[in-house]
Amino acid sequence: MKHFLDIADYSTAELEGLIRLAVQLKQEWAAGGNRPVLAGKVLGMVFEKPSLRTRVSFDVGMLHLGGNALYLSPAEIGLGKRESTADVARVLSGYVQGIMARVFDPEHISELAKWSRVPVINGLSDASHPCQAMADMLTIYEHFGHLRGLKIAYVGDTNNVTKSLGEAAARFGCSMSVASPAGYQFDEDTRDHLDKLGLRLTVTEDAAFAVAGADVIYTDTWISMGQETESEQRRKVFPPYQVNETLLKKAQPHTVVLHCLPAHRGEEITDPVADGPQSLLFEQASNRLHAQKAILVHLMSSNQLNF
Repeated sequence: MKHFLDIADYSTAELEGLIRLAVQLKQEWAAGGNRPVLAGKVLGMVFEKPSLRTRVSFDVGMLHLGGNALYLSPAEIGLGKRESTADVARVLSGYVQGIMARVFDPEHISELAKWSRVPVINGLSDASHPCQAMADMLTIYEHFGHLRGLKIAYVGDTNNVTKSLGEAAARFGCSMSVASPAGYQFDEDTRDHLDKLGLRLTVTEDAAFAVAGADVIYTDTWISMGQETESEQRRKVFPPYQVNETLLKKAQPHTVVLHCLPAHRGEEITDPVADGPQSLLFEQASNRLHAQKAILVHLMSSNQLNF
């Protein structure tokens, strides 16, 4: 059974194939619409965490491909509480042809995949966000025309997004610098994991040093879901890591800026940068749709697509 759980589970060739497929599906949609290769198929969407981009992009993606999506709220499922994750996986497998889950505990994703008889997609967990990373790479590829050899600078709190971005950078031949304050950097296990993938990684507390020579500057919120009790402390620590015009000028004239959204404007990123000429924030958000269409087709289509 094929699943899409983490970027590291896929080879460079497989991921490059998904990027090519995403580009083709995007072009096909723009030219008049996608073929209904998922006609008669339903994606069950299990949500523990709320979302704008994840829910809408998967829902619309299934619609564009001829299928349907079914939203299941936390109150309806209660993974591991109202019902065991294993039982949820086995029950859903009898109704739908694919499962996408957006959860807190990464073990819930693993359990769903272990017991499911249909493909499982990791829509986000506290450990990783592989669908976001594919949209990021699609956006960078479309802008520069290639990925290998580019430098990505991540500025801010290291989190699930940063880990998946690092995995993708390793697979696609990019280098990565990460600027975070002490105590908020990658833990040793994550650094070892990325090192084994071959990522050329630099970790620093100096944001200006990290963005020097970067082709891409990436940031994310300082306070993720589940970290609200740390808000006051984080707002004291992270201001030197704000992506603003001063920091952007320390990169290159061609440098572009990414943010997985939602953005807390005035904290991790300023309006002039988020809305400026070097911002690709909203192209990046739109590409969640196209990158995920490629994943859906890869996992759920029995048709051979010929472009």
